[in-house]
Order: sequence, then structure tokens, then C-alpha cells
Amino acid sequence: MRERTRLAQAIERQQALEKALGDAVDLAELAEAEEDEATLAEIGRELAELRDRVRRLQLESLLSGEADANDCYLQINAGAGGTESQDWAAMLLRMYTRWAEAHGYKVELVEETPGEEAGIKSATIKIVGDNAYGWLKRESGVHRLVRISPFDSQARRHTSFASVWVYPVIDDSIQVEIEEKDLKIDTYRASGAGGQHVNRTDSAVRITHLPTGIVVQCQNDRSQHRNRAQAMAMLKARLYELELQKRRAEQEAQEAQKTDIGWGHQIRSYVLHPYKMVKDLRTGIETGNAQAVLDGELDPFLEAALAHGVTNKRPEELRAEGAAAG
Repeated sequence: MRERTRLAQAIERQQALEKALGDAVDLAELAEAEEDEATLAEIGRELAELRDRVRRLQLESLLSGEADANDCYLQINAGAGGTESQDWAAMLLRMYTRWAEAHGYKVELVEETPGEEAGIKSATIKIVGDNAYGWLKRESGVHRLVRISPFDSQARRHTSFASVWVYPVIDDSIQVEIEEKDLKIDTYRASGAGGQHVNRTDSAVRITHLPTGIVVQCQNDRSQHRNRAQAMAMLKARLYELELQKRRAEQEAQEAQKTDIGWGHQIRSYVLHPYKMVKDLRTGIETGNAQAVLDGELDPFLEAALAHGVTNKRPEELRAEGAAAG
């Protein structure tokens, strides 16, 4: 039913665009015949809006992976550098949360480990909504920040790193088998906010998958049982994403194309000093409005990464091909 609803909505959007275009063309012919310049100018604005809607749908058509329509987990880990990197990790958490909320997605905090002085050591959020994984899947990698440190009394410039990992929430239609002997399960006392009960009992759960070394943890509930269930769901999602990455790597090897998709690859630089710029190192997309990006305006980067990852082309190349075909 979910798939049927998604396809029905896609057809309705396509038909609405076709009708709007047909109406605009008919009205333009009448306006030309009557030499109505005001109406022609209004139609021009409507056509520009239609072009933007078509561009968005064209990009969404690339969200055809088997898990692209799913919700996703987004995990952030501070790199080496103590307070600097932990503060940067918190900035990234805020950036992705703002992006998700601006697009109508629901954001749930799964786990957060605060830093010693500021920021976070790690955090995991669940982003709920159509195509959440499809839009964010290429955000996995290392994000680099260059700025004047607010924690340095001598106001020196620092470079900080944080890692982002995105993996899909898998539903019952996707089977992932995990053997009990491959798991190491630890319980511990939750840290940070959560109430007296959470902080006084060993309700938090950490699961290590021994064959792969993948570690997941959950502490957002006072029930150890529910935290364990959530952690197992996250582990299944991580293992599923690992399998997807293996498939992508095999495909790229066959096509002799190199794309930075894996953990440990630097994908984007955020520079706040001596100038302001955010640049994606895979697609070349950049902007001087770094603050807007940190406030959640990520769409140009997500669109470019999606187009580049699926077709090895940038969004403007796709638009040019569409115009030529039209």
C-alpha cells in the first residue's frame, strides 16, 4: 500500500504539471493574439515556477534505490581534537535537524553522548519521512571545519573533523539475519538528560556485531527492553547499508568510476575563516553563504550529490539534457 500510494502521488504530480503547462500555453496564445503584455509577463513567471517543479521531480526520479523511500538514521561522531571537534559535531547535528524540519520530516533523538566541555562526542537521530534516506544517503563521510576557535584564548585558527554516517530504517519486507553468537551486548547507565530513573539504572544498551565491528547504542528510553529493540533495529539497518555499499563498490569497480561513498572519505569543507565558503569535494558545488548552510540550507549540495552519485552528472547537465529532449 505504501508503494501504491507513492506511485499514485507521482502520477498525480505528473498530470498536474502537464495540465498546468497546457493551460499556460493556451493562455499565452490568447494573450499574444490580443497583445496583452501583462498577461504574457504573468505566464512567464508561471512557466519559471513550473520549470523549478519539473527540475525537482527530475531529481526525485533518481531516488529509485531499493531503500531510498525509507526513513533513515543519521549518526555523527566527533573526530580527534577534543572540544573543537565535539562542538563541530553539535553544529552538524543542528544543521541536519534544521534541514529535516524545514522539509517536514520528523526528527527523533535516538542517542546522544555529550562532550566534556561543549558539544557532543556522538549522536544518532532518526529522520522520518518519504525519501529521507534517498536524499541523505550521500552525506556519509568526513566533514571538515576551518574557523577561529571560540575555545582558544589566543583566537587561533583550528581545523576540526566529524564523521557522518547515514543508513536506512529497514521495514519487514527486508530480511537481515543476525546470529546471537555474533553479538556482544552491554548495558550501562545513561548519560545526559532523561530524568532520574534513566540516570540511576542500567537501561542504556550497546550492541557490538563481532564479525563487522559495528557498534550501536540506544539510551532514549527508560526501558532496557525497548532500548535493546531499538538498538537491534539500528544494527540491522547498519548491516543492510553495509551490504548496499558492497554492491555499489562492485558496480563502481565494474564501471571504473571512483566515487567517495565510504566511511573515512572527506566529502565537504566548511570554511569560516579567513573567508566563508562551503564546498563539496565530490561535485564541486560551493557557496559563500556558509551560515545559511549551517542553518540547514543543504538542498543544492544534496541535489548535486544525488545527481552525481546516480548518473555521474551534475544537476545542470541533467536539466540541459531534459531541455534538449523537450
